[in-house]
Amino acid sequence: MKRITTGLLAAAMGMALFAGCSSTPGGGTTTTPAPGDTSSSAATGGTIKIGLATEQSGAVASYSSDILKGVQYAVDEINGAGGINGQQIQLVSYDTQSDPAVATQMATKLATQDKVAAMIGPATSGSFMATIPVANANKVPVVSGSATADAATVDNAGNVQPFAFRTCVADSFQGSSAATFALNTLNAKTAVIYMDNSSDYAKGLAKTFNDSFTAGGGTIVDTQSYAAGDTDFNAVLTKIKSEQFDVLYLPGYYQEAGLIIKAARGMGISQPVMGDDGYDSPTLKELGGADALNSVYFTNHYSPLNQDPRVTQFVADWKAKNGTDPSGFNAMGYDTMKFIADAITRAGSTDGQSIADAMAATKDFPAVTGTLSVDPNTHNVIKSIVVIELKNGDQAAATTVAPAGS
Repeated sequence: MKRITTGLLAAAMGMALFAGCSSTPGGGTTTTPAPGDTSSSAATGGTIKIGLATEQSGAVASYSSDILKGVQYAVDEINGAGGINGQQIQLVSYDTQSDPAVATQMATKLATQDKVAAMIGPATSGSFMATIPVANANKVPVVSGSATADAATVDNAGNVQPFAFRTCVADSFQGSSAATFALNTLNAKTAVIYMDNSSDYAKGLAKTFNDSFTAGGGTIVDTQSYAAGDTDFNAVLTKIKSEQFDVLYLPGYYQEAGLIIKAARGMGISQPVMGDDGYDSPTLKELGGADALNSVYFTNHYSPLNQDPRVTQFVADWKAKNGTDPSGFNAMGYDTMKFIADAITRAGSTDGQSIADAMAATKDFPAVTGTLSVDPNTHNVIKSIVVIELKNGDQAAATTVAPAGS
């Protein structure tokens, strides 16, 4: 999901930095020093250190907050069951402040000072990519549960980054899945694209949707753009209203998407709206209003409505502990930690190269967000995606879209 440039949001959603230590069920310790704290020592004895360099404050803290909750939930579960090969997990967490430069600094601290076995990287593609040179130089795998940019795990020449991994599908699969859903499920023959032109994320989704929709026999009637932070969309929406089209593809983030959908419905634009995993926030409903958020669909990595036994058990257990359904980012955080633990278990070692080799060889890992395998040539995951339908702003249905060839 996530912005390539994290400074694009108009309003930062501040969160207090996580600090101090707290005991976790199963005897593990979550160490979350504030930036600049160098007090952590190397893992010894019965612990395996896993680092987190995530956006705990700043513009995209909302996403990482949910990811962190999912990671901690997985750690509690793993430690409660005896840990990894008999060793307890110890989390060492730093705040990247939604800034790629700080992400590089925090990853360096984790790899060189804290000597972690692996790192969970930032939610956003740009900040995640900023940590990859550190991971490669120090041979410490870094994994993101939500860095969806197609280029996130390969270099400019298309060669795989040896220590960079992700547990989410790439943007190109989201865009093509949205187009397939629009053509086959919504029976759309024409579409308008209205994208966030300040975001590489949204532009990539728009291109893939355009290419897949037209390849499937559809016609793109018009393409319009806005920029992150915009609040007045009336002029463009007036033009869009005059067009003849079956579906509006609106790639971007909930901050603008909520406002645009509300304004569009207020102007009488009633066609279905399709979006992406950037919609996955309760704030979308707050901004758009329940009445406007009907016939709205978005691609995502997971839905609590999925009736797969792994999902239903996860949802039931999470709800019993937390009182709410887990979000997509809760699930991605959970799966990312489980993915790392599985690789360390199979490697039988905390050596970074051995862990990376095990990650690259992952096949049919039973994640909550879908059974996943890793393509060793790109470190992309191969798994299904879901298209979620909103009714009155709430998830009402989820349709699974399998990867090509499955």
